[in-house]
This record gives sequence, structure tokens and C-alpha cells, in this order.
Amino acid sequence: MMQTAARWTLLAIFLAMLGASAIAPWPYDRQFREETAAAPSARHPLGTDALGRDRLSRLLYGGRISILLAPAAALVSVSIAILMACGAALLGGWWERVASALIDLFLSLPWLFLLLAVRGLLPLNTSPGVSLGVTFALLGLLGWAGPARVMMAAAKRQLESDYILMARASGCGTWRLAAAHLAPNLAPVTLAQFWTTAPAFLLSEANLALLGLGIAEPLPSWGSLLRELSNVTLVPQQPWLAAPLVLLVITLGCCQLARAADEYSL
Repeated sequence: MMQTAARWTLLAIFLAMLGASAIAPWPYDRQFREETAAAPSARHPLGTDALGRDRLSRLLYGGRISILLAPAAALVSVSIAILMACGAALLGGWWERVASALIDLFLSLPWLFLLLAVRGLLPLNTSPGVSLGVTFALLGLLGWAGPARVMMAAAKRQLESDYILMARASGCGTWRLAAAHLAPNLAPVTLAQFWTTAPAFLLSEANLALLGLGIAEPLPSWGSLLRELSNVTLVPQQPWLAAPLVLLVITLGCCQLARAADEYSL
């Protein structure tokens, strides 16, 4: 029951962020100079920031970026992981040893610090589009090792199953075996790893933004909106500042419940 509610909540958040251009009361970058740091009102339901930009609009547009691109980066990581896992498990021998060594290498690297270093090398005047693409592309290309280790172990267990032995005995080739038999039976593990990786990427983007290395202004993201919470003493006086944090916590909690449901089905 809770897992179903979590999935419906995620779907509602996803649709709300996807329809940000229709729901948001104002463009995310429009400045109301006469209403800077304003309290919530009928005109601005969550008030305005220090530059006079509507907080609700930036929350919706920022959520669209975060909640679309973090899963897209997770999809890249999980795709690399399942290709690596299936190939290494089926080919075996030195292919498996090389894949295991690569996984161990990537897991030993502090990839978040590597991401910080690469993102920090970009010029300060990087355009929002470039910073957006680089941030999530790096997340997708650096975060595959953890899912790959889990999927490789699951693939090796599947190779001992009777259906794999029967497929091989009937003359099924390696790549057909991977595409038609192994990969479909790894779907629950793959889905569980996706639900694990996507929230991790949401948090990684938030960490980058808190350090000033996230998506460049004026483009918003949930991470950049959380920077306003650096002065926590303002939250009791202005509780609407915590709206991005509340929405992020709800999204992460729903992802965890959805992952638990997939892991239970394994």
C-alpha cells in the first residue's frame, strides 16, 4: 500500500514539474525589483528571492530539471552497468577479470570529488546549458560501478539456472543469450539499481549546487534553491524557504519506498 502511494506521489510530482510552464505563475528568471525577498502573497505564493524572482516558479522549473535529468543520468549509469555485467558474466575468463578490475577502480575513486574537480575546471562564465549537460553527463558516466557489481553477481547466479543451460544446449549464441534470456531476467535487479542511483544523483547535484558548482544561473535546480538554507536561522522566521527541502525529502522517500518494493520482488 505504501509503495503504491509512493509511486503515485512520484508520478504527481513528475507531472507537476513537467507542466511547470503551465502551472508556474511567472517565468523563472523574471525579476520583480520592487518585491525583492518578499513574503508569500497571492501574487507570489512562496514569496520572492533576493533578486525578486518568484520562488514557486523557480521551484517548479528547478524540479523539472532535477527530476528529469537525474533519472536520465541514472539510466545512462544502469545501461552501462548491465552491458558490463552481461558481457563479463557471459564471456568469463579475462573479460570478467578486466570488468571486475574496472569496477573496483571506479569504486575506489572518490567519484564525487572527481566530479567536483572536473566541474570546478569549467570557466566561471559557463552557460547554463553547458553546465547542465556537463553535470549530469558526468554523473551518468561516473556512477555505473556500484550497479555493475550488483548486476554482475546477479548475472553469474542466472548463468547457473536451468533455462540458461537449456538455451546454450540448443545452440543459442552469446549475444542472443544476453539479449533474449539474461537481460530480461535481470530486469528486477536493474530496476532496483535505478531506484537507488537516481536519488543519489539528485543528492549529488544538490551537493554541487551548495558548493557553487551546480547548474549556472539563472537556470534553477533544487540544489541551487537549497543554497538559501545555508543560513538556517532564517527558517523559523521564513518557513517557506524550506519548500525545496521538503519536496526533495518527499521525492527521495518515495524513491526509497519504490526501491524497497522492487527489492522485495527479487
